[in-house]
Amino acid sequence: MFCFLLLAMIAGRAAAQVPVPAAPDLAATSFVLQDFHSGEIIAAREPELQVEPASITKLMTSYVVFRELASGNLGLAENVRISEKAWRTGGSKMFVEVDTEVSVEDLLKGVIIQSGNDASVALAEHVAGTEAVFAQMMNAEAQRLGMAGTNYRNSTGLPDPDHYTTAADVATLSRALIAEFPEYYAWYSQLEFSYNDIRQSNRNLLLRRDDSVDGLKTGHTEAAGYCLATSAVRDGMRLISVVMGTASENARAEASQSLLNYGFRFFETFKLYSAGEELTRTEVWKGALDEMALGAAEDVFLTVPRGRQDRLAAELVVPSRPVAPFVAGENYGALQIRLDDELELEQPLVVMHDVPEAGWWGRTTDSIGLWFGGLFGGDE
Repeated sequence: MFCFLLLAMIAGRAAAQVPVPAAPDLAATSFVLQDFHSGEIIAAREPELQVEPASITKLMTSYVVFRELASGNLGLAENVRISEKAWRTGGSKMFVEVDTEVSVEDLLKGVIIQSGNDASVALAEHVAGTEAVFAQMMNAEAQRLGMAGTNYRNSTGLPDPDHYTTAADVATLSRALIAEFPEYYAWYSQLEFSYNDIRQSNRNLLLRRDDSVDGLKTGHTEAAGYCLATSAVRDGMRLISVVMGTASENARAEASQSLLNYGFRFFETFKLYSAGEELTRTEVWKGALDEMALGAAEDVFLTVPRGRQDRLAAELVVPSRPVAPFVAGENYGALQIRLDDELELEQPLVVMHDVPEAGWWGRTTDSIGLWFGGLFGGDE
């Protein structure tokens, strides 16, 4: 059975079509521009190239700590004793003092806003016992998120030959962090933080230049160059840009700004269907119910060039003669979205409610119907 749906929610909103030029040619080792909601990669160069992440590493450091908070293994008000190792760690600092106690919340702000290596090590040791064990936790999360090009050896991003990531993996991590921990994400837009009577500014210059930017993290070492993971929202559309290996603090900001402006100018993202929304019903054989509802398991977003939304078409592909039983959440059929007849998105349809097997009489009569349908061609 083939069932077509009209995308009524965006009908009549088409603007004049704007030709899409090539993405900006940035002076960066690698970069990615991704839509947050759809996951669509809008622009990229060498997205899978393994590079040093520098302090962008701290996105994963905070992500692991956020997961510990969510699981109840950790509390924001919990105090952390600062070890000599944490205190001695070089590079950017929060300026915590050895053998003092600092709250998890303050240390997180020291990691996120001040990029404190000492704060990163202190949290790593508190969560996992040692920084090395914490790095194992970081790698486990990277594997779970599908960050195949990433390996962590520390919580700070200080140079190590076996410590690397990719622009695409940083975008994946940024997307997960924003989606899973909105209650903490506001810290990434905080312009400054004071600890121990020392006030330090967030190094992300775009937070002061562009009101739509609300994160995420800078990074810099001599080997890595200047790196920046950024996110911004305009008119409900959120983009994530990752720029690795630029020449200066200003260069990484300008490159990221160019990517964001390009994405917002030439693309737009639509929410086509909502999670749990029923999209169609189909007849069921040998079931206690006559029909089975099918829908979207999660929100369906699509990113398209501006002015082309009126060229979208949705098709539901549902195999004929489904035979019960079915369990809610089970995949059956597919939703396909096409733009100018080119397949842009395909995801499974899911059964919305349990469909138990019918009793003996219902199964018997439907078996006869299925046999005759197969014998004479049936209804396709």
